Amino acid sequence: MPTVSVVIPCYNQGRYLDEAVDSVLAQTFRDFEIIVIDDGSTDEETIRLLSSFSRPGTRVIRTPNQGLAEARNTGIREARGKYILPLDADDRISPGYLEKAVAVLDARPAAGIVYCLAETFGARQGLWPAPEYSLRRMLLGNIIFCSALFRREDWEEVGGYNRNMAVGWEDWDFWLSLIERGREVFRIPEVLFFYRVKEGSMAASMDAAKKAAMHLRVMENHPQLFVANALPLLMLYYRVTGSRPYRLLKALRVPYLVGRVMAGGKGER
Repeated sequence: MPTVSVVIPCYNQGRYLDEAVDSVLAQTFRDFEIIVIDDGSTDEETIRLLSSFSRPGTRVIRTPNQGLAEARNTGIREARGKYILPLDADDRISPGYLEKAVAVLDARPAAGIVYCLAETFGARQGLWPAPEYSLRRMLLGNIIFCSALFRREDWEEVGGYNRNMAVGWEDWDFWLSLIERGREVFRIPEVLFFYRVKEGSMAASMDAAKKAAMHLRVMENHPQLFVANALPLLMLYYRVTGSRPYRLLKALRVPYLVGRVMAGGKGER
């Protein structure tokens, strides 16, 4: 059984897939498998590439289009490794990433999320803002990119990536699920991950109203975590309700979250 399973969802991103897979095959840590999930691609170039895609230690699994969160879940269900690294089909990792991240999880039984410094490339180049982890920062917004190493057993315990995050931010929601179960977060202080920025990407094109709605969805999925940490909750609350689409919710959402905590509620999965 491999130590690490690298799960790469691919939806119409065939033009970039070789770069992502090559970055995994170049790892100094060799005990891994690669699982590519063809998430119902419709692009002819991607379909043609994946129909005959053959790389060492790599499997391709084809599914109907189900979105990024469930595509990752599908890949992890098929994974044999005890550690999981999600990697988007248009991103890359440095040759030493797996070696250094695996060493952290091996040495720290309480650690559950290992990430690193990162850079962007493509339409925008520069340092990715990946600050040192703190719960307060994490509740104000995601500071951990999707390609952090975690334990498969933790994924099983929390029920995987939440399917109600179908339009984005499923990684933030997932990290919070691990954190609220007591897992520690460790940042490697080196640039080992490279995030491709494309014109019109999902993250760049999300408007203010949708961002506010997604903030609230994450809060609803983790009411105990937000309410138990009152200061970050209030800071996020005023940040969200300060935007026009959510002023009408100002008198409703905090009482609603508190009510969910009192009732022991959790977000739907």
